[in-house]
Amino acid sequence: MGKKQQKKVIYEVQENETVADCLNRIQQDGFTPIRRTEVPIFRENTDGKEVSYEPIGRQIIFEVKKVETL
Repeated sequence: MGKKQQKKVIYEVQENETVADCLNRIQQDGFTPIRRTEVPIFRENTDGKEVSYEPIGRQIIFEVKKVETL
């Protein structure tokens, strides 16, 4: 028998909240963050045949696990 597979739980920092607000929300829900991932968001600009990409933001995602209680 192998390890018990757990479904990944993720939290995303919303547009109207700070990273600290998201971390507080995670803690209130009984989880602790184990990984933070930032993904850049780009806009594609087309000028004739030229295509360029402009960074317009980022998406911050936390992978979390349930806090073990004794």
